[in-house]
Amino acid sequence: MKRFTAATTGVALLIALLPVSSALAVYPDRPIKMIVPWAAGGDTDNIFRPFAPLLQKYLGQTVVIANVGGASGTKGAKEAKDSPADGYTLFAVHDYIHSTYYTGVSDVNYTDFEPVCMISSTASVLTASPKTPWKDWAGLLADAKARPGQISVGATLGSTSHFFPALVEKAAGIKFKYVSYEGLAPRMNAILGGHIDLTDANMTQKGKVEAGQLKFFAIATEKRNPELPNLPTLKELGVNVVYDVNRGVMVSKGTPADVIAKLESSCAAAAKEPAYAQAMKLQATDVRYMGRKPYAEWLKDNDELNKNLAKDLGLLKR
Repeated sequence: MKRFTAATTGVALLIALLPVSSALAVYPDRPIKMIVPWAAGGDTDNIFRPFAPLLQKYLGQTVVIANVGGASGTKGAKEAKDSPADGYTLFAVHDYIHSTYYTGVSDVNYTDFEPVCMISSTASVLTASPKTPWKDWAGLLADAKARPGQISVGATLGSTSHFFPALVEKAAGIKFKYVSYEGLAPRMNAILGGHIDLTDANMTQKGKVEAGQLKFFAIATEKRNPELPNLPTLKELGVNVVYDVNRGVMVSKGTPADVIAKLESSCAAAAKEPAYAQAMKLQATDVRYMGRKPYAEWLKDNDELNKNLAKDLGLLKR
């Protein structure tokens, strides 16, 4: 009788432990939400949207994009930060997480999250409305010096689209007037309509340039892009600025290590898919994969870089 009781107790204890073990073993066992802190149709959305189905292929669960725009990307960042640390909410992030923090736009920092992986890098291009009178950088530069603070630039204040033209300002010794927009899509609508003079764009707008709807003046890379060999780099023009936007995946602080490991391995496999490379080519973006450890080091270095940039540009608030 005692042996029966002991056996029964042992079985009961084993059954009691099974749900916990199973829950950990089968992650993920339900759909996963990926928060994109910008509107649909913008650069960040266009980069993560083709990545999501490839990621779900390796995770074995649906990955649903949730566009949570507002407050220069801060609304989505806060929702991601406050989500349960269980791996069922992913944060699609880029360098704005550093710039908005140091410019005082946001109180959310990259250290509020656990890094998973980096997936891409997109070079910035100084882009103008076709309604502007300048034919090239030399014309823009002369006008900017003649009319300081009069040439308008569309930007998401405190974000990368603000830092890039601000770096150009500083390097060229000129001054722009900034007009705030929430993400790329509304900025592009504004510049296409001639409501602003300049903005930060990228090579995805090449077709509009060829159609005469936009003008490219310079790309912020070390070397010219082979797809537009006549487009000079800023450095060639005497403006010492190299700038790109890097995107990755994060999760809430405290997410279990085994869950992060599953996400990391799935991200690595998804980033290697030829379909993703093709999708990024259409977005004028380089696939740039980093696993958790190198990405964490990169984030640390990039955070310090953005802090120093904010200080140099007179934008530092923290």
